[in-house]
Amino acid sequence: MKNRLKELQLIAMLLTRVPAGQIKDPLPAMAQAVWAFPVLGAALGAVIWLAFAGANAIGLPPLTAAFLALGLQALLTGGLHEDGLADTADGFGGGHDRDRKLDIMRDSRIGTYGVLALILTLGLTATAMAHTWEHGGNHGRTLAAFLVIGATSRTAMLVPMALLPPARDNGLGHGAALSPGRPVALALAISAVLGLIALPALVAMMLLAGALLALFKAQIGGQTGDTLGATQKLSEMTGWLTIAALAA
Repeated sequence: MKNRLKELQLIAMLLTRVPAGQIKDPLPAMAQAVWAFPVLGAALGAVIWLAFAGANAIGLPPLTAAFLALGLQALLTGGLHEDGLADTADGFGGGHDRDRKLDIMRDSRIGTYGVLALILTLGLTATAMAHTWEHGGNHGRTLAAFLVIGATSRTAMLVPMALLPPARDNGLGHGAALSPGRPVALALAISAVLGLIALPALVAMMLLAGALLALFKAQIGGQTGDTLGATQKLSEMTGWLTIAALAA
């Protein structure tokens, strides 16, 4: 149990900016800790649901509440995945070959493609959240959606991590490379169990992860930390759009 807690602590330190203390030696291996991706994602989903529901409870419009919830999520994660989405969009949109795409992705400046990707992704996610709150039937379903989407969007990151080689010989993507194994299978199982309460969203998000896998391979021959962040944000958006469509 102590090792599992250390692994969860490691993933919290990797995927959030929430103070998680220090890990005593020996440090757990990343490959053994990835089972915690959906657990941490579900916890984040619960926190931002509280913010979303609270904002609605004090009379704010659902769309405003949704943007506030997404803002809190970005604060908790340090905008890590948003940054990855923007860099991926800039690299894939502006680079004419693999090396140039990777160079652009490493540049800290944001370009037109990155700005558009963030506006569209966050805007579509927020409007889908708001629609689900207004038309989902009951607010318990909205909580379930936050839990499932929070968990599965983090699990989706494991698909390129496990099935694609690192596109660089350094960086986060290189350090996060995995081989399919029990921790990955456990993460998928946790998401699958949670996903039973919102199965269409789970299926849509994992299908998107498969499509992104093919895109990353075609564009840069592998995965990077930026593409992992893009996977999280795009799968999150897909989950919310699916839930909103069903609520309609």
